[in-house]
Amino acid sequence: MDAQSMLALGSAIAIAIAVLGGTTAQGKTASAALEGIARNPAAKGDIFVPMILGLALIESLVILAFVISFGLSGKIA
Repeated sequence: MDAQSMLALGSAIAIAIAVLGGTTAQGKTASAALEGIARNPAAKGDIFVPMILGLALIESLVILAFVISFGLSGKIA
């Protein structure tokens, strides 16, 4: 394998790991928030906003990994 093929493979693996980690974290975050709201419905406002903020930050890390990987893949051509 040459360097370009290895770079493409590394980019694909990086995206796969980032997406796997991001979806796992988002699932755990949503699950914990829903359990908290189910136990105490009055705390919905106190749980909902930090949950949305956390989900946005998790998603931004996945997008950052995508941008970095896409930038590396652009060096192939």
